[in-house]
Amino acid sequence: MSFTRLGLSAELLRAVEEQGYSEATPVQTQAIPLILEGHDVLAGAQTGTGKTAGFTLPLLQRLQTTPRAGRGHVRALILTPTRELAAQVDESVREYGRHLPFRTAVIFGGVSINPQISKLRKGVDIIVATPGRLLDHIERRTVDLSAIEIFVLDEADRMLDMGFIRDMRKIFALVPPQRQTLLFSATFSKEIRQLAAGLLRAPKEIQVAARNTPAERIRQVVYPVDRRRKRELLSHRIGQENWQQVLVFTRTKHGANRLAEQLCQDGIRAVAIHGNKSQGARTRALADFKSGQIRVLVATDIAARGLDIEMLPYVVNYELPNVPEDYVHRIGRTARAGQHGHAISLVCVDERALLLDIERLLKGEIEKEIIPGYEPDPRIRPEPIPQGRNQRSAGRKTGPKTGPAKGPAGAAHNKRRAGGGRSRGAAHSRSSGRSR
Repeated sequence: MSFTRLGLSAELLRAVEEQGYSEATPVQTQAIPLILEGHDVLAGAQTGTGKTAGFTLPLLQRLQTTPRAGRGHVRALILTPTRELAAQVDESVREYGRHLPFRTAVIFGGVSINPQISKLRKGVDIIVATPGRLLDHIERRTVDLSAIEIFVLDEADRMLDMGFIRDMRKIFALVPPQRQTLLFSATFSKEIRQLAAGLLRAPKEIQVAARNTPAERIRQVVYPVDRRRKRELLSHRIGQENWQQVLVFTRTKHGANRLAEQLCQDGIRAVAIHGNKSQGARTRALADFKSGQIRVLVATDIAARGLDIEMLPYVVNYELPNVPEDYVHRIGRTARAGQHGHAISLVCVDERALLLDIERLLKGEIEKEIIPGYEPDPRIRPEPIPQGRNQRSAGRKTGPKTGPAKGPAGAAHNKRRAGGGRSRGAAHSRSSGRSR
């Protein structure tokens, strides 16, 4: 459907056209009219389907047509799990709102808090934030959420996975009950529905794709290979097939650093990106990757939801994730906005149970291809997969929880290591260097 038929204002239609878009995606077609009518919305769609514009455009129009409660009040809050996603959403708000008078601020950790404070003191209409840094501002009394008109939770399932539930509840208690609430998520779990039941009022539900299904335009393939030959096979395929712009996922930060170094030794320009990297380093790495200066970006799952790279052709699971749903999140980085993509998984004998869980989730077998010269040795026996601090045990059924604690709330103590958490033990500290 054309954007011109969705009831958007002339200013927003002009901004959409300047971005080169004319036809709305299914989630935009369904969500925009409902949000414009003032409904709470519970929306589920696979990554890369245009969810951000699906809530940003009608949010801006609602603010445009609704009387302001008072000068200096924050009118809309968009909560995201990661810094990268916050920056991406903030960019969309600015692009689509370029012909409107609204002032926006993006708030996340890993950078100095002082410029954020300075901007907030001048007054903003829209805040895009990660939970931990937003609570820092609330403690400092630099943010007042008492006049929020529209509250958006983007990638809410990921926030639960990362253990943000306690911080989220503190924020929920500070926004006024009379508000419009929009909950967008790549997947719907029992916990997400419980969260929605406590936050949304008579919500309209949107589900534009089957639950936990990857984009149809992604060609998925598994390369069986011995664990010690994975890096060799990866370098071989990148070189022989001339892959450009390859996003590679590992389970751990240490593994990401090591693989990036090994690929560089093989003559392939690569860099790692994960929660221990400074925000500046992460931003530079992503910019170099997008521009083609870096051929391979090696990432942990913190990047699975926050990276928006147009026409990314290749996603490689160097190591399968311990949680089947994370496989869907990872490969959703490719085949975005109607493009085609490839998702390659290097699978050793240790990961057979993980692969079976993924195929069970997808309700189908993934194509297997053995590369000549890299045939797995049948004599090699499976070994336990090392569990990082936030890794869940391989091959067992779990809900969306992190680490050994039970349930989303019990995982809060681990969320700093998940790439966006808040240091509880340092609540008295005003240091701006905490990562969230």
